[in-house]
Amino acid sequence: MVSNTLIQRHGVCVYDYRCEAEPGARPYTELHDRFSVSYVRRGSFGYRVRGRAYELVAGSVLIGRAGDEYMCTHDHDACGDECLSFQLAPDLAEATGAEAKSCQSRALPPIPELIVMGELAQAAAEGMSDIGLDEIGLLLLARSLELSATARRRPAATTARDRKRAVETALWIDANAHEPIELASSARAAGLSPFHFLRLFADVLGVTPHQYLVRARLRRAARLLANDTRSITQVALDVGFADLSNFVRTFRRAAGVSPRRFRQAAQGDRKILQDRLRPSALG
Repeated sequence: MVSNTLIQRHGVCVYDYRCEAEPGARPYTELHDRFSVSYVRRGSFGYRVRGRAYELVAGSVLIGRAGDEYMCTHDHDACGDECLSFQLAPDLAEATGAEAKSCQSRALPPIPELIVMGELAQAAAEGMSDIGLDEIGLLLLARSLELSATARRRPAATTARDRKRAVETALWIDANAHEPIELASSARAAGLSPFHFLRLFADVLGVTPHQYLVRARLRRAARLLANDTRSITQVALDVGFADLSNFVRTFRRAAGVSPRRFRQAAQGDRKILQDRLRPSALG
């Protein structure tokens, strides 16, 4: 694991984690020493905590509670993963409610509004946005906690083979998201019937294949809007949306703002960030 410290101030530490574990690498027990929210920007890995097993892919969010032991696994064919991790000092964790007993270590599936925030945070981490990395990090943290409190899904009981199939198909979808992808083609990639594949994918990753496809496109769109100069129409086409109006509607539902306003926020318009990307605006 390669770790790069991006920020250490005001009780917030931000780390860029890059894991280069080979498929089948032997897992070992680790400890969350502080409360953390981590955005997965690339790759995949398994997360085992408190008797529960989660599979994380690009766009997923991992919530770690201080004091919890966990284990990361790499049972898929992809090598490693990359995460942007926000960690809180104990006093700030307590002030934000992160250390409440109801807040447990867990993983959240790719959720549109968290994807948009995560990509904005990544742009800030790369110096491509004038938004403060700690600012967007705290918003990502707050919204993740809200969604975690209302999420009732328990990881389904699935075999290691089925989890591997689902994750590797998600990686295939992610790599081909700019192209038209139908359920049948995704099922063929997994070697399953469409009906069996649909159930398996949702059980393992918490989203349907089509939801994951759209969210992969949103993730790319948010990244391009934050740090690229191409037009909004070109962004929509490049990430796989065939219709500009559909892209604008989908992006607005996820971000609470239009693609144009999101680009302005990424360029440093804090009023947009405060008014539209705060948790209450996205609820």
